[in-house]
Amino acid sequence: MTTLDTVQELLRRIGAGDPDRAAELFAEECDWLYNWPAEGHPAVPWIRPRSSRGDAADLFRALRTYHVPELNDTTVTRILVDGDDAVVLGEFTQTVAATGRPYTSAFALRLTVTDGQISRYHIYEDSLAVARAHSGDTTAS
Repeated sequence: MTTLDTVQELLRRIGAGDPDRAAELFAEECDWLYNWPAEGHPAVPWIRPRSSRGDAADLFRALRTYHVPELNDTTVTRILVDGDDAVVLGEFTQTVAATGRPYTSAFALRLTVTDGQISRYHIYEDSLAVARAHSGDTTAS
C-alpha cells in the first residue's frame, strides 16, 4: 500500500469504530506526539505518553468510551502526501459521554508510513476546548 492508501485505510477503520483493526496499521514502535502539556489534564485520561501498536488500540477504544460515537462527526478537508509523510487536515465534533457537552476542533494529523505501517502519529487539536468539554467547564471555547 502507498502512504495515501495507508492513511485512507486508517481513517476508514477509525470511522468504522474498529480500534483493533485501526491499530493493525501501526508499527510495533511508533513516534507519538500530542499538542498537550506534558502533565496532561485529569479530565482527559487518554492523553498520555504512547509509543506502540497496543497504545493505538487503547487510544481508539478510549475515545469511543469517553465520547458518544453516534453523535461524533469528522470532516477531512485535505490529505497531503510527500513520500512517506502525510498530513491530514480537518475538523471534528465530539460529544462527551460524561457531560453531554459537544465540542468542535480543527485538527492536523501528521503521519509517517514506513514499510506500510504508521511509524509517526502526531496530532494537533484544540486541547483547551477538549479539556473544557470533558471537565464540564461552561466557559466559551
